[in-house]
Amino acid sequence: TLCFGVPVWVGLPILTVVFCSLVEGKAIQEALFELTKQRTVPNVFVRKQHIGGCDKTLQAHKEGKLQSLLEMTEANQVDGSYDYDLIVIGGGSGGLAASKEAAKYGKKVLVLDYVVSTPLGTTWGIGGTCVNVGCIPKKLMHQAALLHQGLEDARKYGWEFAEQVNHNWTTMKEAIQNYIGSLNWGYRVNLRENNVTYVNSYAEFVGPHKIKATNKKGKETFYTTKTVIVATGERPRYLGIPGDKEYCITSDDLFSLSYCPGKTLVVGASYVALECAGFLAGLGLDVTVMVRSILLRGFDQQMADLIGEYMESHGVKFIRQFVPTKIEQIEPGTPGKLKVTAQAVSGTETLEGEYSTVLLAIGRDACTKNIGLDKVGVTVNEKTGKVPVNEFEQTNVPDIYAIGDILDGKLQLTPVAIQAGQLLARRLYNAATLKCDYKNVPTTVFTPLEYGACGYSEEDAIQTHGKDNLEIYHSNFWPLEWTVPGRDNNKCYCKIICDLKDQNKVIGFHVLGPNAGEITQGFAAAIKCGMTKEVLDNTIGIHPVCAEVRWMSLIKCFAILFNSVFYCIVCQ
Repeated sequence: TLCFGVPVWVGLPILTVVFCSLVEGKAIQEALFELTKQRTVPNVFVRKQHIGGCDKTLQAHKEGKLQSLLEMTEANQVDGSYDYDLIVIGGGSGGLAASKEAAKYGKKVLVLDYVVSTPLGTTWGIGGTCVNVGCIPKKLMHQAALLHQGLEDARKYGWEFAEQVNHNWTTMKEAIQNYIGSLNWGYRVNLRENNVTYVNSYAEFVGPHKIKATNKKGKETFYTTKTVIVATGERPRYLGIPGDKEYCITSDDLFSLSYCPGKTLVVGASYVALECAGFLAGLGLDVTVMVRSILLRGFDQQMADLIGEYMESHGVKFIRQFVPTKIEQIEPGTPGKLKVTAQAVSGTETLEGEYSTVLLAIGRDACTKNIGLDKVGVTVNEKTGKVPVNEFEQTNVPDIYAIGDILDGKLQLTPVAIQAGQLLARRLYNAATLKCDYKNVPTTVFTPLEYGACGYSEEDAIQTHGKDNLEIYHSNFWPLEWTVPGRDNNKCYCKIICDLKDQNKVIGFHVLGPNAGEITQGFAAAIKCGMTKEVLDNTIGIHPVCAEVRWMSLIKCFAILFNSVFYCIVCQ
């Protein structure tokens, strides 16, 4: 028997083809759309997994996916016969949060986590990007750079010490890695205390409820599970040019680098690029940033430009509108010497430069290609590799969910992944209904001048609400701590974006200055509660701190009449 040219004799009881009668067609179409986002028929399901219409069924047959599903043993589909209630693929912040939350409700949980080494051989322990090669070491190295600035300020406050002050990269690196190692150990202990099984193996789907796990020695073990949460995160992208993987490093390598990187070229304009460039320059290194287009794409562009100006004024060099085309090694060593050839984005101009280290920070790719999602029919964005999910973090395949940085169109932040994982586990196993709120999530970019933001950027607010429906209040300010050293007057800046049609409700918050993250966290709660400009004006500030800066109408009106130094004084 053929169904659209596909033999179905092996699975008549498990293959369902939905047709619509004329009488019940409309009702069935609506029900199908709610379930599959497809109103047209035929609509094919295999073992309760939605395949699609005629074209997608034929494609699944040609790729062997259909046969794989049909040949699965029925035992894998019977509740109670699984090895685990939940398998979490990925040992990052989101995956660990989901696994521990599920275990709280008496579920049998397995975490499969495996770090594929970088081209230079770097690897790390449990905890994911944030703990090992992201937020934690980044913030600590940022702090090391701030201490350097603090040393310079200290003399103006009366501290006397030798003129020559040196930084030891190895001492800093080892202290940070020791701390990360303690976190890795703590995660392992915490999983064990919560009765979560942890296996250091690479996970790959064999079927919707069956996972193959391969350890470092190549040994394969198979596990069955009722539910799977995919939380594999992302890894840095490479340029795809000669010499990039052989000679360049990424943020995956930087934080455990055994030697000081020396004169460094940072390629990229992402927050990772600018944060790394900032703290390397703050440690006293010669740093250049090569930018293809704009800084901090996706963030408020006024704030991004101010960050770039600040970094340039503090010694970071920028090469704009160029991209590398070739990396060559001139001298081996740690760090050695590299020659970089770059091409103008528009035109034929080329340039060359020599650096000790080239750090690539041009973006990150979702780790979804080689984990068998195609074998079980999970939809993946072909361009980005990210996984579309519904409001419940559910993929198009029942019982397969995804959280964290691999989600299509969602925020890529550690606290978001943690909350999404916890709430998902509560919905699955504790009859909860609360969903993760991806709106008005605060974040901070730890550039030398820290940038905190919550809500709309000015560009997005104009696009969504219209320029005439917005009022923007802004001010420069001078932190009290910076006045005695006499540095960076009028460089810190803040603005709020208000919706005139909704009682001047604050829909965007942006601040540049020290401790921007600490400031932004409080304002984020207020924005979620619907804070208006009037409420903000009537809130008494704490004096003297940066967070007391006020966005009064006086600032809005006077800004067009007087220079920034004046309204800095007004603000103070």
